[in-house]
This record gives sequence, structure tokens and C-alpha cells, in this order.
Amino acid sequence: MKLVQFTERSETNGPLYLGVWEENNLVSLLSAGTLKAFIEQVAGGVDCRELCRTLRETSDKTYDPAAIRLEAPLHNPGKMIFIGLNYFDHAAESNMAVPKVPVLFPKYANSIAGPEDEVVIPPEVAQCDYEVELAVIIGKPAKRVSPEEALEYVFGYTIVNDVSARDIQLSEGQWTRGKAIDTFAPMGPCIVTKDAVADPCALELSLTLNGQTMQTGNTRDLIFNIPYLISFLSQTITLAPGDIISTGTPPGVGMGKNPPVWLKDGDITEAYVQGIGSLRSRYVQSRVPIQPVSQN
Repeated sequence: MKLVQFTERSETNGPLYLGVWEENNLVSLLSAGTLKAFIEQVAGGVDCRELCRTLRETSDKTYDPAAIRLEAPLHNPGKMIFIGLNYFDHAAESNMAVPKVPVLFPKYANSIAGPEDEVVIPPEVAQCDYEVELAVIIGKPAKRVSPEEALEYVFGYTIVNDVSARDIQLSEGQWTRGKAIDTFAPMGPCIVTKDAVADPCALELSLTLNGQTMQTGNTRDLIFNIPYLISFLSQTITLAPGDIISTGTPPGVGMGKNPPVWLKDGDITEAYVQGIGSLRSRYVQSRVPIQPVSQN
């Protein structure tokens, strides 16, 4: 199943709806609800497809896709954990050593942007970059799980674009301030439930910039694969329903080009992951003047 969150274009500040794509139709399941709440019900033991059938009995309305606005499929995850340098060729193009353990950094809810939201480049950022990634959505509490059982804890998968301010990221000795910027985690367009993905460790992914292919890869080339990542994280961090693990990006980022390619006002990227779809993002340069920050 492909699950989405959406609003009606005809309603200003209208409710958030939960929906499921069925062929070319969008069927609403719940208004004033969230996909995270849906995931939590499934985590409590409710069968995912049975829950869909139950919700449809009370809210079975089909929408014209042109009449709705897709929102980020999750806007309130408890945790968003990103994995850096998780493809061999991406580590090489970044001039960094292949990590011996996963490189972790967080993003927060302020970073999330939906498929129709603009990504705003702050005036402080001159080197804005793109990164297509497969993201894993946790489906039930995971604590100290083994790699062999790790996929049992997955609810589904989505696409995340790990937009990055390279000038900030690489100048401060830590990555969070250059990564967790407002709108710098575009996500969507849907969450695909795990039963619809035969093998998450063999998915093609790519990204185009203004129609030109910049990144291509396959999740089979991950340094640390999805079962390992879930197991590794769960040894010390309890993973909860709705948590997101973004698994890293393949080679082809702007920083690795010669000369480098930085995102600018009006650019459009299309991030693609096999079996999920495409996530379109438009970038705008903020016109707000830089606010000087002094240390007293």
C-alpha cells in the first residue's frame, strides 16, 4: 500500500487527511488524523490492511488527485536519524575515509518539507547540496534487536532528500547545524508499506537537477545495510513507531562534481526510489538579511 497525508486545495487551513492510493485513485481513510497515529495502532497489534478496511467504512471518499495537496507523509516523528557516508563511492567523492561504524546525525521536525513545499535556502548558505536517500519508517518498538529480525520492526519506506549546507557542515567540526536547517528534509510523496517492497536492499535510486541526472545508485551498495542499521541503533537507542532512519546517499552529489554544483533559486530536483515514486522539490533563496550573531 501507498499511504499519504494530504489536504484539500479548496480548504484554506483545512484538516489533514490520511489516504491510500488505489491504482490512480486516492481514497481517504481518516480526517484530522495522522499517519503516525495509524502506525502506532498497527504497532499495537492491529493488522494494517484490516485497519484500512475499518477506516474506510466511516470515511470512504475518493479524491481527484488534482484537488488535493500532498503533505509530508510524517510531520511529527519522534526521531529522525540520518546516516552519513554510507555508500563507498560517496565516501570517495567526499574525500573521506570509509567509516568503520555508521556515521550518525539528527534532523528534526522543523526540517521536514512536503512534496509541494519549497526548500528555503537561508542567506547564510552559499553551498547548498542535494542527497537522495531511502528512508525506513519504524513500525514497532525496537530495542536490542538482531540483524536477522530487524526487518520485522519496519512499517514501510519513503524518500528523503538530505539537503545539506556544505559550507556550514564542513567548517564547524560537526554536521548538525548544516544539516538540520528548516525545510532541509523534503520527504514523500508517500510511505510504501513493507509488504509491497520485496527487497529494500536492492532498490534503484536517482536524482535529477533541472532534468539532468546527477545521482544514480542501488541500495545493494550500502556500506551498512538496513538490517544492520536497525540492529546497530537499537542496541543503545529505543526505536519507536514512526521513527525515521534515512540510510545515506549514493555518489553524484553537487559537492563531488568538478566544478561543484550548488543549488540556487528556482532549481528543481526529482528524487526517485524504485517502488516508491518521485519526490519533487523546488528551491528558493531567502531574501531575509543575515542577522549578525555576537558572543558576549
